[in-house]
Amino acid sequence: MASNAYRNGTGSHKGAMRPLAASNSSNVKSSSFKSRIPPLSNHSPGSAPLRRSNSAGGSDGVPGRVRVAVRLRPRNAEESVADADFADCVELQPELKRLKLRKNNWDSETYEFDEVLTEFASQKRVYEIVAKPVVESVLDGYNGTVMAYGQTGTGKTFTLGRLGEEDTSARGIMVRSMEEILANVSPETDSVSVSYLQLYMETIQDLLDPANDNISIVEDPKTGDVSLPGATHVEIRDEQDFMELLRTGEAHRIAANTKLNTESSRSHAILMVHVKRSVLGAEDVIPSETNKSSHFAKPPKPLVRKSKLVLVDLAGSERVHKSGSEGHMLEEAKSINLSLSALGKCINALAENSAHVPVRDSKLTRLLRDSFGGTARTSLIVTIGPSPRHRGETTSTILFGQRAMKVENMLRIKEEFDYKSLSKKLEIQLDKLIAENERQQKVFDDEVERINLEALNRVSEVERNFADALEKERLKCQMEYMESVKKLEEKMIENQQKHGCDGFMKDKCNGEGPGSSIVEDVAEVKKLLEKEIHMRKEAEEEVNKLKSQLGRCPDSGEGGGSEILKLQKALADEVRQKKKLEEEMIILRSQMLQLTFEADQMRRCLGRNGSANAYGGLDSPMSQVRDSLNGHKTPVAALFEQVGLQKILALLESEDANVRIHAVKVVANLAAEEANQERIVEAGGLTSLLMLLRSYEDENIRRVVAGAIANLAMNETNQELIMIQGGINLLSVTASRAEDPQTLRMVAGAIANLCGNDKLQTKLRSEGGIRALLGMARCGHPDVLSQVARGIANFAKCESRASTNGIKSGRSVLIDDGSLPWIVQNANNDSSPIRRHIELALCHLAQHEVNAKDMISGGALWELVRISRDCSREDIRSLARRTLNLSPIFRAEMRRLRIEV
Repeated sequence: MASNAYRNGTGSHKGAMRPLAASNSSNVKSSSFKSRIPPLSNHSPGSAPLRRSNSAGGSDGVPGRVRVAVRLRPRNAEESVADADFADCVELQPELKRLKLRKNNWDSETYEFDEVLTEFASQKRVYEIVAKPVVESVLDGYNGTVMAYGQTGTGKTFTLGRLGEEDTSARGIMVRSMEEILANVSPETDSVSVSYLQLYMETIQDLLDPANDNISIVEDPKTGDVSLPGATHVEIRDEQDFMELLRTGEAHRIAANTKLNTESSRSHAILMVHVKRSVLGAEDVIPSETNKSSHFAKPPKPLVRKSKLVLVDLAGSERVHKSGSEGHMLEEAKSINLSLSALGKCINALAENSAHVPVRDSKLTRLLRDSFGGTARTSLIVTIGPSPRHRGETTSTILFGQRAMKVENMLRIKEEFDYKSLSKKLEIQLDKLIAENERQQKVFDDEVERINLEALNRVSEVERNFADALEKERLKCQMEYMESVKKLEEKMIENQQKHGCDGFMKDKCNGEGPGSSIVEDVAEVKKLLEKEIHMRKEAEEEVNKLKSQLGRCPDSGEGGGSEILKLQKALADEVRQKKKLEEEMIILRSQMLQLTFEADQMRRCLGRNGSANAYGGLDSPMSQVRDSLNGHKTPVAALFEQVGLQKILALLESEDANVRIHAVKVVANLAAEEANQERIVEAGGLTSLLMLLRSYEDENIRRVVAGAIANLAMNETNQELIMIQGGINLLSVTASRAEDPQTLRMVAGAIANLCGNDKLQTKLRSEGGIRALLGMARCGHPDVLSQVARGIANFAKCESRASTNGIKSGRSVLIDDGSLPWIVQNANNDSSPIRRHIELALCHLAQHEVNAKDMISGGALWELVRISRDCSREDIRSLARRTLNLSPIFRAEMRRLRIEV
C-alpha cells in the first residue's frame, strides 16, 4: 500500500519517510475525517485475526485505513520559564494538515497527518474530528477504537478521559462518546454496557471491581475474537450512571508523581462499550431465471447488531533519566515501555506487510488485535509537547503515527438473527389473532344462528300462507259450487212446475189422468238431485277432481254452462298459483340448505386454521338447523327427500332467471358429492346444464353452470359424456367470451378435470381445450392461474404415462401448442398451488427424452435444477433429481454447464 504521509526536509538521512504518492494526496488532504462505510450490511464477521493491509479484501468487508491526528499541547509554566529563549521544536500548519519538526534553526522535517490540531483546539472539535466518525460507525454495527498515544505529560488523559465536572466544555472523548451513543439508542430495543479495565504490569485489572485483579484473555479458536469473560459489565441507562462509573474507575487507576508529570498514569486504561441494537435486515430479492424482471422478495428478518467501542488511554512513554523513576516506579516504567514497544513492533510489521506480526508479545497487543489490521474502525490521536528538550520523544511519537497511517483494516458488521425478539413479536401477534379469531367466531356463530332463524321463519310463513290460501280457495269453490247447485235446483223446480201445469190442463182437456206424468217428473227430478248430491260430495272430498266431475254433469242450460266455465277458470288460476308457490318453497328450501352447506364448509375451513376447541361451538346451531329441517339428514339427502331431483331439474327451464340460477346452484352442490352424480346424469341433468351453457348469455348463469359441469367432470364416466355431447367446445367458447375471473376459474376447473383422463387427450387438443386453457391465463387472477396450472399438470402426467407405456411417441402436445414458455415463466410463481402444479408438469415433461432438447432451449433445465434443490416438497424434489439423473441429454448439458445435482 502506498504511504499516506510523507516526510519532507532539506536534508536526507537513513530513517527518512517516503513522500506521499500523488494518487493518494486527495485522501490525506480531505477535510473530512470520516470515510464512507455502508451503514447496512447483512454479513456477519467471520474470523477476526490480525491482518496485513494488503491481505484485506473480498466482498465481505469494507476497507478502512487507520486515521491519525496529532495534537500539540501548549507550554506549561515550567517550559515557559526553562525554554523562554528557545523556539518551539514543532511548527504546525493545520490548513495543510502538516507539521514541521525543527532539527535546528535551518533544518526541519515535514510530516502530514489526517488532521493537525493546534494547542488552541477545543475538546469538542477534537471529539468531532477524531472520535465522532468512529462512534457513528459503532452505532451502525461496526467495531471501533479510539486510542491516545504520546510521551508522558502531553495530554492523553486530558484528551480522552477528562470528566469536565467543573467545566462541561473540558469533557473528554469518553464522556462525549457515551452521550452520543445514549442519544441514538432506543431503551426498549437496544442495550449499552460498559467495562473499565487497566493493564498494569502486564496484568489486566478491573477498575470497577479492584478485587478482580488478574483477568485472563480468551480467544475464539474459530473467529479469533478476543473477549474478557471475567470483566465486570455494567449496563448504562443514562449519562449519570456512566459518570459515576468513570469516577469509580479513575479512583482505582494507578498514578504517580514524576519529574515530567505530577499525575503520571502508570497503567493503560481501556474502556469497552458494548452496544447491542435491533434492526431489520434488507429484503432479499431473488430474480427469476427466465425473466429478470420477475422476482419475489423475502420479508426482512429481525437482526441484532453487536458492536464494541474501545477507548484506550495509553500510559506515556518515558525515559528514566528524565522522569527520575526508581524502585517500583522504575519497574512500572519498564513494563510500560515494553508494552508500547510491542505495540510499535506490531504497527511496523503491519505497515511493512511483514509475514509475521508479533501480536502475542504483550497483552496490550492482544487486546488491540482487532484495532490494527482487524475488523474495527480505528482512530489514533498522538499528543506531543512543544519543548525542544523533548525533541527525541516528539520525533518517536510522530514516526509512530506515520507508521500507523499505513495500516488498513477490513471493516465488518457483526449481525445475528434476533430469535428472542422475533419469538416475542410472534407470540404477541398470535395472542392478538387468537383473540380476534374468537371474536370473529362469536360473530359468525351469531350470524349463522340469525340466518337460520330467519330462514325457518320465512319457510314457516310461506307454508302458513300457502295453507291459508288453499283453504280459502277450497271454501270459495265449495260456496260457489253450492250456490250454483242451489240456483239450478230452483230453476229446475220452476220449470217442472210450469211444464206440469201445462200438461195437466192438456190432459184434462183430453180426458186423461195426471197420475203417470207426475210420477215420471218426480223420478226425473229425484235422479237429477241424486247426481248433483253425488257431485257435491266428490267436490268437497278433493278440489283437484272438481274439473273432471263437473265435466260429467249434464248440460242444464246456459246459466249452468257459464258457471262451470267460471269454475274451470278459477281452478286453472289455482293450479298456477299452487305451482308458483311450490317453486318459491323449493327455492327457499334450497337456499336454506345451501346456507347450511356453506356454513359447514366454512366451519371445516376455519377448523383447519385454528384449534378444534375454538370452533367446536359451531356444530350446535348447525345441527339444530339440520335436525329441525331435515330430520337429522345431510343437506343433500334432505334436498332429494323434500324437493325431489326431477322438480329441481325442471326448474332449470323456468322462465324466471333467479329461479334458474338457484336451481343451477342446487344442482352444482348436489354434483359435488359423488353419490349424487350418477342420479343427476341419469335424470338428464348434464344435458340440461349443457343446454343452459349453450343458450344463455347471462354471466351469472354461465358461471354457476360451469361450476356444476366442473363437479360432474370429476367422474371418469361423466367426462366421456361431456366430450360426446360437445362439452369441450362449449367450455372453450365460454372461456373466450368470459371476463369475470370466477367464471374463468369454473371453466378452467372443468377443463382441468377433463385433462386428467387418458382417453380424452387427442380430443382435448383437436377441439381446442388446451388452447382455451392457456388462453384463460390472460386473466392473471391467482385462482384462474391455479386451475390452468392444474390442468397442464394433469395433461403432462397423462402424456408421461402414455409415453412410458409405449402408447405415445413424439414430443409433448404442450410443447407443440407453445405452452412451455408460460410453464417456465410461472415455475417460480409466488403462489404455492401454482408453483407446485407447474413443478409437477415440468417433471412429467422431462421424463420423456424427446422433450429434453426443447426444454433445455426453453430454459426449463435451470428450473428443474432449482426444483431438485429448493422445492419445499420432498417427493417433487426426488422426482426432479431422478429425472435429471436418468436423462442422458440433461446429464450432458449439466456437465457442460458444470451443474451438480
